[in-house]
Amino acid sequence: MAANIPRIVPPFTQATARQKSKAVQALWNTRDPQKVVQGSTPNSVWRNRTHFFSGHKSIIEFLQQKWAREQSYILRKEPFTFRDNKIALQFWYEYQDAQDAMKWKRCYGIEHWTFDPEGILEKRMMSGNDVLIGEDGNGKGRWFEGLNPDEVDGVVIPEGHC
Repeated sequence: MAANIPRIVPPFTQATARQKSKAVQALWNTRDPQKVVQGSTPNSVWRNRTHFFSGHKSIIEFLQQKWAREQSYILRKEPFTFRDNKIALQFWYEYQDAQDAMKWKRCYGIEHWTFDPEGILEKRMMSGNDVLIGEDGNGKGRWFEGLNPDEVDGVVIPEGHC
């Protein structure tokens, strides 16, 4: 497991579910597929929107393609429930879409994670929806504008968005 991922093992508590979510948030905000994959088992199964894949090689390829498209990416994750070896959370991230004239977008989504006994991710199921930020994606109204990834937790997510 990556040195910067704290060893947090199931069964999860409210505190450890939050700790695990924030450690993963920090890892994803590096936008480094090699680091992110270290938190997954070698045969980890992922669903991301309509894509299903498994294993480190496929995860790395997916993340490389994701971050080639999603420029200026910044993410926040918030757990809302947990049980035994599972955590469910909501997330928001903002990015400029390299395949759509660099328009600013925000993805709203839900993830369900399942961990092995050592706290390594065995399964990640994600559903998300993208919306333009500002008129024609000009970015006006971005929540995370000008922030470093370690500052996103201080942003109050507006009512109706969480």
